Amino acid sequence: MKPKLSDLETLTRQAGEILCAGYGQRIQIDHKGIIDLVTDVDHRSEAFLLDAIRKRFPTHSVVAEESGVLRGEDSQVWYVDPLDGTVNYAHGVPIFAVSIAYTENGEIVLGAVYDPMLDEYFCAERGSGAWLNGNPLSVSDTADLNNSLLVTGFPYDIRINPENNLDHYANFALRSQGVRRLGAAALDLAYVAAGRFDGYWELSIQPWDIAAGILIVQEAGGTVTDVRGGPNHLSPTPSVLAANPRIHSQMLEVLQRNVKREA
Repeated sequence: MKPKLSDLETLTRQAGEILCAGYGQRIQIDHKGIIDLVTDVDHRSEAFLLDAIRKRFPTHSVVAEESGVLRGEDSQVWYVDPLDGTVNYAHGVPIFAVSIAYTENGEIVLGAVYDPMLDEYFCAERGSGAWLNGNPLSVSDTADLNNSLLVTGFPYDIRINPENNLDHYANFALRSQGVRRLGAAALDLAYVAAGRFDGYWELSIQPWDIAAGILIVQEAGGTVTDVRGGPNHLSPTPSVLAANPRIHSQMLEVLQRNVKREA
């Protein structure tokens, strides 16, 4: 059995209700690292999603942020982030989302990102398009990097990782109208698809953070690669560069120039 976009909408919206119910309440927070957090709401949302997916699609594999890999058919794999933007959520910042992607034979087929605070549901189906609350999405038509608004993120080990993205951040801050940091990669990508941002890059990110957003950007007419211009595989810690096609090529040039200088 194969899922439909309507299945992903039901799942993300119901998980979003769990997030909203816990938002602003006293929650349990555990530290996976100095900066990396997990809350009891992450666990509740993920438990709901895993149970719902395995009941409806018992033979499928699921890759989830907190639970890891639940083995099933290798050809049908879900990527689940029950709460993208946990640090925001824990601090009461209303920028977070639920992100779900479904893949077949390594190709992302369906993707959904739901922002419960704004009730914005971004979704895409390969070959059919991308939508926000039922309206078609299209990336921006900004042609010059100097006129672009960009967004990025930083690794949780920013204090010790030499590839902490700060050098790229500085370079793009000097080449664009501005660089934002939302703290939720799924929304970063969704906003590129909606034309709100012209481009997004990140050096070290997890596949469940970006799988759904990658497809949404692609189906909205954007270009997605890794930061060296290669294919963006759903490897354990991929890098990502997503933008409208003209901005993508200019961002890639800046990134490659900096990488060559570091080599």
